[in-house]
Amino acid sequence: MIHAGQLIERTLHEQGRTVTWFATQLCCTRPNVYKIFRKETIDIHLLWRISYILGHDFFRDLSD
Repeated sequence: MIHAGQLIERTLHEQGRTVTWFATQLCCTRPNVYKIFRKETIDIHLLWRISYILGHDFFRDLSD
């Protein structure tokens, strides 16, 4: 099973984005972003928001 949080973290860093930028886009704090990175599974609504913010289809990645 793919670890969703690690996939999000890797994609964020590949795009050259910072955790601070990501937290601002999600309207949350940096510690909450790090909590997301530690989650193996992600709520579908949150995953949709993250996919939109990063312009990346995580649903496709996680369905493989």
